[in-house]
Amino acid sequence: MIALILALLLVWLVLVVVGLLVKGLFWLFVIGAILFVATAVVGWVRRRV
Repeated sequence: MIALILALLLVWLVLVVVGLLVKGLFWLFVIGAILFVATAVVGWVRRRV
């Protein structure tokens, strides 16, 4: 499960970077940032339980 969460975090991080580098893809930055934070929270909560 930890590997899946880390893989998702990596994918979201790549989306954030691409969204920042390409001006027209600002929406990709926003979506990637939201998904990154959501995945990090879910991973943190599951690890604490």
